[in-house]
Amino acid sequence: MKTLNFLSKVFLLALAVTFFSCDDNDDDVKQPETIAEIAIATPSLSRLVLALDRAGLVETLNSPGSFTVFAPTDTAFNAFLQANGFNAVTDVPVPVLQQILLNHVVAGKFASTDLSTMYVNSLATYADTDLNLSMFIDTTDGVKINGVSSVVAPNIMATNGIIHVVDAVIGLPTVATFAVADPTLSTLETALTTLTPGTDFAGILSTSNGTDPAPFTVFAPTNAAFAQIATLPGESTLTEILKHHVIAGANVTSGDLTPNGDTTAPSLQGDNLTITLPGTGSNIANLTDGSGNSDLGIIKVDVQAANGVIHVINKVAIPNLP
Repeated sequence: MKTLNFLSKVFLLALAVTFFSCDDNDDDVKQPETIAEIAIATPSLSRLVLALDRAGLVETLNSPGSFTVFAPTDTAFNAFLQANGFNAVTDVPVPVLQQILLNHVVAGKFASTDLSTMYVNSLATYADTDLNLSMFIDTTDGVKINGVSSVVAPNIMATNGIIHVVDAVIGLPTVATFAVADPTLSTLETALTTLTPGTDFAGILSTSNGTDPAPFTVFAPTNAAFAQIATLPGESTLTEILKHHVIAGANVTSGDLTPNGDTTAPSLQGDNLTITLPGTGSNIANLTDGSGNSDLGIIKVDVQAANGVIHVINKVAIPNLP
């Protein structure tokens, strides 16, 4: 009986030790963290944390919600600062810094496997509007954003979203940014650069918003649209054709168009472009060019840049040339 009582006491003591040991281990288990907390605890993201603090966005990324954050490393941030003539994060004007940082954030939680080659909206906005800036994600080889920033460490889970570490700061995109980044517009990029060296289209379409002739509304023909032209014309004519795809001084979104009717504006080349809603067939809207061709279709709308907006079209617009 004494032996039985002794064994019972040993069992109870062991049980108690096990219980308290488990309780201590529970205290050591790392608790889930928010995006902001993970960034603060990551040495290689210290510049990002400084920027978030200066921009007043730490609270945003510490709050409940669902965000996907493309987080630039310190090396990426240092390169950005140097390229833009800043000595430190504190030299970047707060409104500019806020928009640049918001341009790294997408609403919703998207793991790398959820991403595909597509346009999404960042939380950055165009000018003083509620129009979100677009972001082009290319998953052809890894994950690349706006043609300039690649994911190097994906899928860092947080309680309020997910972090993908990137190797470059994602600057505010211009309409030229998307012409370069989107592979379905590669022929347009070639036309704007290699085939028309006498006109600095890349520089013009990168003009900051509010500086003449920005903002722009660009009707961007796809590679398939250009393929319908057997032989592209020489530089002089091609230059006029490309200008005919641009409306200068206006950011005309789909929401600005006349419903069930026509919206007409002069192109940079001089001839009018007319947008007709609704479009026929699968077209979101129809576009009539300066030559009177009315069978051009707008197939994607509102790719919003910081200095204008792009609408993708399925045929090349031709002005009324002599």
